[in-house]
Order: sequence, then C-alpha cells, then structure tokens
Amino acid sequence: MSEPSLPGGFVSTVVRVGDTVRRPATARTAFVRELLDLLEAGGWHGAPRFLGMDDQGREVLDYLDGHVAWEAQQPAAVSSDESLAAVARLVREFHGLTAGTPLAGDQEVVCHNDLSPKNTVYRPLGGELRPVAFIDWDTAAPGARVHDIAHVCWQYLGLGPSLPDTAAAARRIRLIADAYGLTDRRALVPTILWWQDRCHRGIDAGADAGDPAMARLRAAGVVTEVRSAYQWVTDHRDTLEHALR
Repeated sequence: MSEPSLPGGFVSTVVRVGDTVRRPATARTAFVRELLDLLEAGGWHGAPRFLGMDDQGREVLDYLDGHVAWEAQQPAAVSSDESLAAVARLVREFHGLTAGTPLAGDQEVVCHNDLSPKNTVYRPLGGELRPVAFIDWDTAAPGARVHDIAHVCWQYLGLGPSLPDTAAAARRIRLIADAYGLTDRRALVPTILWWQDRCHRGIDAGADAGDPAMARLRAAGVVTEVRSAYQWVTDHRDTLEHALR
C-alpha cells in the first residue's frame, strides 16, 4: 500500500496509509496515547483516535477527513470570526475533559501547545468551512489554560507586521477570549510574547546544536519571522491589552 506524505510538516514525516496516519514514535508517545484515549472516552470527536503501533514502530492514528489549513492562502471562512470562536470553544472542550485528571498533574489542564490553522481540520458546516478537530498532539503537556489561548491568538490571527489593522487584531483577541470564557485575561498578551520568544530562541538553539529540523526552520526564515512578530506585539501591546479590559 502506498504511503503518501501528508503536507505541512517541517519536523517529522507523517504519512497516510489507507484510513490511518502513521508518524514516528517519540518520547511523548505514551502520554499522547493516554491523552487521546481520555478524549475518546469523554466522547470528544475533536482529535484523532490512537489505534496502536505498526510493525515499524510508528504511531497509528485514524485519518480525519477534511480541509487542513496548512497553506498560506486560505478560504475566507478559515479566518472568519465564526471560525475563530469555534476554535476557542473546541479548546475549551478538551481543556474541560483534561482538567483535574492525572494527565494534567498539578497544572490546570493538558495543553495542545501547537494550535494553529495547519493543525486544524475544517469541514463544511452550514455551507461554510468550520473547525472540527485538532491534529498533531505530540507536544501536548500539562499547562495553564492561557498557554493554548495565547497560541491560538498568535497563530490564527497571524499577529505580526503583516497585519494592517491593529484595532481589528485587538478586537479578535477579545473575541477568542470571550468565546473560550477566559476569566483572568491579564496574562494573555504576556503569554503571546512568551510563546514568540520561546519559539525563536528554541529554533536557534536547536539549529546551533545540529538538529536538522530546526536548521530547516531557520533556513526557511522562521526565526526572523517570529522575531518580527514578537516586536510587533511588543510595539502594540497597550492596544491589545486595552481591548481585553
């Protein structure tokens, strides 16, 4: 059976085999398996099911059919207010299922830690594409709710110098916080900056240490892009935070 590679991956090779997805096992595989089993047991359909390991030692997950927004140019429905609110509600749902569980440990919830359009499956609902599931859970770990919400704001809004309207970005950050039901919002913008700083420093450190995946990211200009995004959020921090009051 052929194994076509699925698009969008810089760090690992993910292939489709029939109605399954195969990806290399990592040190996080056991945790991810427990997490996906927990979400499935909770009746949540916003994540793939973990089906086991294949004879090559790869993780086997079910393939979620739909539109994955990994390319730069996307249908307008992907970034609409309605889709952003739906993303935030999906995050709230899986956070709710993990809160207070052994997997969350002493943290609030289990966070996905890489929420972005390229890790989101969209399907037509009511005639428009809407988010229905998240994929690529291999960096999931215990954390604070605001960690995932900040990542959503950064990645789904594309916070950075390419945005023409700071006020519109601020309004949409509030929309995401409202749809999630985030009560304490003081840490949201600082956490966006924390993610951006952590991201560009991590890629640089990994590339300097000889990690080929991090080297590819740096060569593609990701470090420069993230640093520019960090500076943009810093420059417009007052406007973004004012919208959350």
